[in-house]
Order: sequence, then C-alpha cells, then structure tokens
Amino acid sequence: MPATIVVGAQWGDEGKGKVVDWAAERADLVARYGGGDNAGHTVTVGGERFALHLIPSGILYPGKLCLMGSGMVVNPTRLVAELDGLAAREVDVSPDRLKLSTGAHLILPYHIALDGAQEAGRGKQAIGTTKRGIGPAYTDKSARVGLRAGSMYDPENFSEKVYQAVTGKNTLLTRVYEQPALDAKAIAVEFHDYARRLAPYLADVSLIANQALEADQHLLCEGAQGTLLDLNHGTYPFVTSSSPTSGGALTGLGFGPRHVTQVIGVAKAYTTRVGAGPFVTELLDETGDRLRGTGAHPWDEFGTTTGRPRRCGWLDAVILRYAARVNGLTHLALTKLDILSGFETLKIAVAYDHEGQRLTHLPLDAAVLAACQPIYEELPGWSEDIRDARSLDDLPAAAQHYVARIEELVGVPVTLVSVGPGREQTIVC
Repeated sequence: MPATIVVGAQWGDEGKGKVVDWAAERADLVARYGGGDNAGHTVTVGGERFALHLIPSGILYPGKLCLMGSGMVVNPTRLVAELDGLAAREVDVSPDRLKLSTGAHLILPYHIALDGAQEAGRGKQAIGTTKRGIGPAYTDKSARVGLRAGSMYDPENFSEKVYQAVTGKNTLLTRVYEQPALDAKAIAVEFHDYARRLAPYLADVSLIANQALEADQHLLCEGAQGTLLDLNHGTYPFVTSSSPTSGGALTGLGFGPRHVTQVIGVAKAYTTRVGAGPFVTELLDETGDRLRGTGAHPWDEFGTTTGRPRRCGWLDAVILRYAARVNGLTHLALTKLDILSGFETLKIAVAYDHEGQRLTHLPLDAAVLAACQPIYEELPGWSEDIRDARSLDDLPAAAQHYVARIEELVGVPVTLVSVGPGREQTIVC
C-alpha cells in the first residue's frame, strides 16, 4: 500500500488533526514526522474534544499503530503528561500502539529557558516562538550536541548525560543571558524517571515504516505547522525550525519517495497566522474579528498550544499555489467552510501588487512580501448554516462556487470539505 502525506498548506493551524483523523480510518499506521509540542492538533469525536501535541491523531482509532519519527523533537515531560491524559480518558496508549524513534531529539528544560531568553533578547524583532524549546533543541541537533531518545534505553547513563548537559548550558544561561541557573541534579533525577517510563516505547521507526510499506500496508504521515513555516521554504526568518513540507515526511520517518502516492494539503477556507511575520491578506477590522471569534468556542481562532489569538484574513490563493508546488500536492482538504456562512461577499487574493508590479507567485523575501498588497477577486457569499451538509449538493450554490473557484486558482482538486469540528461534519468530494 502507498504512503499518504498530510501537510499544512498555510501557516499552520489549518485543521490537519481532523483531516488525519478522517484519513486514519483507512490507514494501518499513522506517523508524526516533525516538530514538537509546539503543534496542536484538535480532533472532536462524539462531541468529545481531544487536543494532541505530540502523539499522532491516529491514536484515537483503536488498533492503529502510531509512530513518532526521528524528525521530531520531544519533550519527555510533555509526552508523559499527554500519555497520562489520554489514558485517563480510556485511550489505549500502550507501547504496543505507540513507538518513539530512537533518533528523535529530546527537549530539556534548558532548551525552554534558552528559547524564552533568546526571544526576549530579540525585542521588536521577535519571531513569535511558542517558547517550548523547539528552536534550541533543533539547534543542538544541528550542532551535534543534542540528546536523542535512544539514550533513554539506559536510564542511569541517560541521567548522567542530562546532568552534564544542564551543567554546561547553565554557563550559557547565566553568563550570556543573565538568567538563573537550573538545578542540574533535580532535573537529572526527574529525567531518570522519564527514561524508565518511556524506554518501552523506543523503536527503530524507519524500519517499522519500511517493513509496513513493503508488506502492502497504508502509512499515513502527519505533519505539524504549515508550509509557510518551513525552515527552507517558509517566510524566513518567521519560520519554525523543522520541515513541515512533504519532503520532511521522508527525512523525518526514513523512507523513500517511491512509496508516496498522495500528498494532501490542508487549508482553511480563509487564512490565519500566529506570531510575527508578513501576512498579505490580514484583516485588522471587524471582519477579521468575526473570523477569529471570541474564544467562547473551541473552534474559535485561538492557538491550541499557546492560546494566543490568531491573526485572520481572507483566503490567499498565492500561498496555496506555492504550497501546491513545494509539496507536490495531489489533493486539497478545505476546512472551516462553515465559518464563512453569513458573509454577503467573500474575497480571495489571486495575486499581489508590489510597487505597481503584479505578482502571481509568492516572493521568498519577507521584506518584499510585507510590502505587498492583495489583489482580490470577489465572490458572492451565502447566509445558510451549512454544518449539516454531508455532500457538495447539500451546500448552497455560492458555497459550491467558492470551492470550485479555489480548485481553479490552485490547480489542485478539493477532495474533502469540513463544515464543522465533528468527525461526521466532513464532505468527501
């Protein structure tokens, strides 16, 4: 069976968790390939809401094997808490169902302390990090001084490595950033316990994934964040430290491209962004506030991980075309179409104006992008509540036209439309 890769086609928060949950029913294995607990995937099952940060969304389907790849950075404190939280809600999170790659790098308390200190030091040039230690952990990985999950096989030796690492980072924290030193001994003891708890989950995830593919099983690859936050292809420097694009699935899980037959890009019916950086279609008015919501509902535009209000704007077809090109999208999943009900007129950015020049392709320079103005195409809206729609024919004509126009502008078929947070509120096209 082939591999299917699910990626965010915007700046993250597109609803990948729900799309993965839908696709997981048809998969044998579900694997996270990058990022850390800066991700927040929300899945609603039977009216019950689950917010997942590290564990793949497929864990909510009994019998699915879930993998956490080498491309991830994992905070053991957060992982243990997530395991306990799911177990308390009677979700099976035993080592038989969840495997953690020995090659995944670990987030330690000093990564979090450094993340906060470095972001504060940037002042007005802050990039909007979640301060979860993601960037510093990937920095240590690249510098070849990080601790990998495989070290937890031997809790005693791992504890000593943690102690030495904290001691070394304390010099940086105190002398460079003028921050208080961390308690190396206490942290070493704490992480010794995490090692004992997590050691049974450790595995060669690349081997498992490849054996499954060769055995004709279906591997579903779950990304975190979005294309425009990719370290190589995003709006640098306002990006994450990993590769949320389809290429990241191959390197993060360790299998080859010959197995991939589907790449599903997930996009909201409008656009949102959390943190700093250019956002051409951002709406700083009542319309933007209306798209965001008040925070009274779980589906309002506030970060699953940080709780920060998201910046909101009209749909941007320029970045979707870019996402289609970078990822090789074969399908597009459109989420939150129901949020647009009640707008008399909708807008889609079909191009940008930069100093009098019409741009139809995304400029890679953040300064240029920040100076762009959207060129909009207006479409009629609809007033009907569409949350009970279960087929395209159930949608108002204007909503059907909106979906069809997105297909035309992006050049990728829309094969899934979400009209609400529930698992059942999904239209398969």
